[in-house]
Amino acid sequence: MTSLQDKLDAITARTRDLVQADRLAVSERATEELFATGIEDRILKVGDTAPSFNLPDAVTGKLIASADLLALGPLVINFFRGRWCPYCITELETWRDTLPQLRRSGAFLVAISPQTERQNSFAAEQHRLAFPLLTDRNATLADQFDITYTIPVEARAYYRSILVNIPFANSGQSYDTAPDIAWRLPLPATFILRQDSTIAFAEAHADFRVRPEPEDVLSALRAL
Repeated sequence: MTSLQDKLDAITARTRDLVQADRLAVSERATEELFATGIEDRILKVGDTAPSFNLPDAVTGKLIASADLLALGPLVINFFRGRWCPYCITELETWRDTLPQLRRSGAFLVAISPQTERQNSFAAEQHRLAFPLLTDRNATLADQFDITYTIPVEARAYYRSILVNIPFANSGQSYDTAPDIAWRLPLPATFILRQDSTIAFAEAHADFRVRPEPEDVLSALRAL
């Protein structure tokens, strides 16, 4: 079976074939600078208590409360950047295909991003995602997990050059009028919460091309 990372590496290879080297250099530099901030070392860790949330679901429009889910079993939280990110979509589709195994462990899965409910709804429908996609406006919850960052100005120009409109996805605003907070994103990250809200698994990467393997998450669930 092809691993998630193998699928992500294939996206990277295709991108390097299609995008000009000088444009890619901007993205590479931004990733290196983000890693150099030490952000990966600051995320909530195993044993920490996770913050609670009450966020809108893309499909139903209803608020989903972490307390309600945790009353039923362990909770896997996947933070993703948005539907504009092919790495995120590939990860979400892998979780879609892995969902039956996760449910057999008694756990629940939610995916959370700062993009609008409309964008999350498009993602859920287009990619047939059977788990809740929740909107974390301004990445407020992600900030409590210590996984947020703001895309630097130079990298914003890169995204604009490849027609990725992050401020519109996050806030419905344009490149030219959006405030900095519309450029705020979470690191791609996965957490397992025990029913008492303590964290049993935590992994996040400054390099958006790297994600935890679902099998590692399932193994951690089986060990609870």
